[in-house]
Amino acid sequence: MNIDSQFVGDADRSDTRPILIIPYMWIGDFVRNHTVVRVLKERWPNRPVDLLTTSLCAPLVDYMPGVRAGIIWDLPRGRLAVARQFGLAKLLRERNYGTALVLPRTWKAAIAPALAGIPERVGFVGEFRFGLINRWRWGEKKLPRFIDKNAALAQPDGAPLPPEWPVPQLRVPAEEIVRWRQANGLGAGAAVALAPGSVGVSKRWTYYPEAARLLVERGLEVWVVGGPAEKGLAQEIVAAGGPAVRDLTGTDLRNGVLAMAAAGVAISNDSGLMHIAAALGTPTMGIFGPTSPYLWAPLNSLAATVVQDKSVLSCQPCQSTICKMNDHRCMRDIAASEVAGIAQRVLSEAGARAMT
Repeated sequence: MNIDSQFVGDADRSDTRPILIIPYMWIGDFVRNHTVVRVLKERWPNRPVDLLTTSLCAPLVDYMPGVRAGIIWDLPRGRLAVARQFGLAKLLRERNYGTALVLPRTWKAAIAPALAGIPERVGFVGEFRFGLINRWRWGEKKLPRFIDKNAALAQPDGAPLPPEWPVPQLRVPAEEIVRWRQANGLGAGAAVALAPGSVGVSKRWTYYPEAARLLVERGLEVWVVGGPAEKGLAQEIVAAGGPAVRDLTGTDLRNGVLAMAAAGVAISNDSGLMHIAAALGTPTMGIFGPTSPYLWAPLNSLAATVVQDKSVLSCQPCQSTICKMNDHRCMRDIAASEVAGIAQRVLSEAGARAMT
């Protein structure tokens, strides 16, 4: 998608000052930041774009086209950490940024760019940031989706939203996938990657162990992907599926990226790994219950959006992290046999496309 026509005459195309994005640091949100990168590169093709990142999200930057560098700087979520803010400001000042896009509405997110003296600091009105943000944007609450709020900051002030945004992209070299498979003792065949974790227990579909067993019975290899918090879930899934199920959970997000890139199909809750898989171009099945696919599904096309269709629930979508009514039926009524059947169909369709 090319949205360049909106920006003709908007800015000096000879401007080469780098741009810094201060993003949200949840994994799924960080992946969606790549849409913001793509909009900026359309608008200012000659200006390098950097991303502030945490240690956790840093591996994603290596696979994002158009990003010059990731600035790794871990700031605590619950406190100000004044010394860390000044240290980050010193680093940013040395990099001579001309523009900073501050995506979060918090005042804490805007401190270091202001201390660094970045000339143009763009962000929405919020949390008493007067003096920290100097290019105010209004109307955030009128924007329907999270991606609309973020990507709008990369457009000229007042520009209309495009009919669709450029989709996030993650590109992993094929040779890196081959090395990863070899290092983990994995074969070259198609596998199903399961991502059973999520932030918020209400978003977790509980039938992954049964689905793994059904997939193995159909002759498929199954990988369980996630972080340390998913280790217990992974052990349950391995116990249900047997030796054909591999526990690939761990502390390094790069391992999750490579697993999703190597998989033939990914099955995931509404989580960061779902966004990673979709941005990689892996056929991805997103299981949705309490959250709205319209608001939170990846911009990339999903191979399947799995929602329960047995009954109309007045509470759905509730956007709550903990189910407070209807005994989690929005997820319990999605059967393992249904998910396994869709996965097998998606794999067959992907294989047929590869042969044409």
